[in-house]
Amino acid sequence: MTFTPNQLAIFSLTLLALGLMTGACALVVIELRRARSGKVIGRAIQQVVVASNESMTSVIDSSLEEPSTSAKSDIELPFHWLDSRFGRALVADEDRNLIDQCGLSSKRAQLTFLITRVMLALLLPFLIYVIWSPGYAQRTIVIVLAIGFALGFMGPKWALGRFAAARRERAVQELPLFIDLLRLLQGVGLSLDQSLQIMASDFSHVLRVLGYELTLANNQYSRGRSREHSLQRLATLHKNENLRGLVSLLVQVDKHGGALQEPLRIFSDRLREHRRSEMKERIGKITVKMTVVMVTTLLPALVIVTAGPGFIAIFRSLGAIAK
Repeated sequence: MTFTPNQLAIFSLTLLALGLMTGACALVVIELRRARSGKVIGRAIQQVVVASNESMTSVIDSSLEEPSTSAKSDIELPFHWLDSRFGRALVADEDRNLIDQCGLSSKRAQLTFLITRVMLALLLPFLIYVIWSPGYAQRTIVIVLAIGFALGFMGPKWALGRFAAARRERAVQELPLFIDLLRLLQGVGLSLDQSLQIMASDFSHVLRVLGYELTLANNQYSRGRSREHSLQRLATLHKNENLRGLVSLLVQVDKHGGALQEPLRIFSDRLREHRRSEMKERIGKITVKMTVVMVTTLLPALVIVTAGPGFIAIFRSLGAIAK
């Protein structure tokens, strides 16, 4: 009994689907067992907490219930996938850095990225095969399925890259305002810690990117980290030399003391001069690009307007001679 190439392809895809379903069922069983054990542990912890805090007020009890429920929900999620070899291959350090740049610095976001990547990489080729494949050659189908797998696998990373690039550009635009607000708060006599706290709490609607990063830095500083370690993420995450220099200035002032307003003024002037030179460079590039556009669009119109009457007169004279 012989099989045609299409029958062999269908048979191999069926076996692949059965294997994936078997693996998925095994993972579901493992996760159900882990969730059941996590629920038992969470219920035991909650009983211990309730028994040890029966004499406390209802306000304190309500405040203690939220961490227990959040811990319980965190236990039920399969965060251990991210630390496995499979998870590190699908969510590499570059992908985790992009997730951090997008302002989604949590394991929940990394797990969502992993699941989305796997689902799109499997679902997109399956849909292409079911909807598009009938009537085409086997080689064409294999090439299109490979392209669909690549698009499904790389699509989430491309989307994260575009969003992270937009946030990096917004951080660059917010930096001059960040320096001016810090100078203003320093000018009214506030300390560096007070200035950073006020900027993170009261100006977060203006500084959406830098305000979020500054909030994380202030939380780390309040938990006992040094100013240098708490601002390390702000200095290195968005890959901006000016932002790195500003963080270095803040760390030096926090270590050795001194007035911050005058160095901030000098830094602000240098930053504005750098932005002005960048704008001149962009304007020069736009002028060169517009030259090509003007040659391809305006030059034919100018030739028609200027040389059109001459050509019409020549045609009329040639027509009169022919008569």
